[in-house]
Amino acid sequence: MTINNDKSNKKLTTRQRLTPYVIRALVWVGMVALWWVILTFTVDMPAEYKLRHSTDGLRAEYNKMTERYDSLSLILENVAKRDENVFRKLFESNPYDLSADLDKERLELYEQLVGESNDELAARLEGQMQRAAKLEERAIEAHNDLLYAISSNALSIECVPAIQPVNNRQLTLLAAGKKPLINPFHRAMREHHGVDYLVPEGTAVFATADGTVKSLSEKNTSHGKAVTISHGNGYETSYSHLLDIRVKKGQKVKRGDIIALSGNSGLSFAPHLHYEVIYNDTRVDPVHYFFLELTPEEYQRIIRISLSSMQSFD
Repeated sequence: MTINNDKSNKKLTTRQRLTPYVIRALVWVGMVALWWVILTFTVDMPAEYKLRHSTDGLRAEYNKMTERYDSLSLILENVAKRDENVFRKLFESNPYDLSADLDKERLELYEQLVGESNDELAARLEGQMQRAAKLEERAIEAHNDLLYAISSNALSIECVPAIQPVNNRQLTLLAAGKKPLINPFHRAMREHHGVDYLVPEGTAVFATADGTVKSLSEKNTSHGKAVTISHGNGYETSYSHLLDIRVKKGQKVKRGDIIALSGNSGLSFAPHLHYEVIYNDTRVDPVHYFFLELTPEEYQRIIRISLSSMQSFD
């Protein structure tokens, strides 16, 4: 009995000695774990810091771009208002807005049609068909009158500049219209008297109507090498900043004849063709004289392109 009690006392004594160490170890482990948790949530490790702050530069750049975008939007709005004011002062009319009225009419018509009955819609359709029939009759009469006018005035019609001076079927080459634009050399608004086509040097330039070569300019003037064609009936056209002239003074030309190659001569910011239409000694907008090769939709599009230009190239 005594031996067993001694063994039990020894085991108890050993356990009692180890217990404080185990408790201390558990406390240290707990403190380390707590310290690790605190560090994890309060202090970034190098890798975490790098990941967390990797987008700071992008965020700052985004904020700068947002501010820049707002500034540019305000500038563009002011430029648009300025162009509208200039347009009204020059032409005493409102600027072109080819879509606003049409969109408004479509919306009003849709709202009206939604509220009508089938009988009302049928009556509306019948009335529209009757009006369409009358319009068709008028169109046929106008067509016949036009055919007669063409047959009796074929010569004068051929003398109206009615095509573009370069091949621009995709309507992507027109870079500047006839309106006040920023001059690339003076960096100020100046009246631009024609249209600019941004084309490479050596692009074929066509006569836009039948006529006679009135004058040539081979000198290093602001227009560089240039050709002026007289078409009669008060019309003239001019082609500037050419690379090479393929006609002579007094030569007869037909619409579509190649008269020159485009270039970068004279006071030119980049290779391009400057084209003007003069009617009764007044420079008019050439965009309105492309009717032989443009559909109504293309005409509206090229007007928008012309009005959206901001800088001339000469």
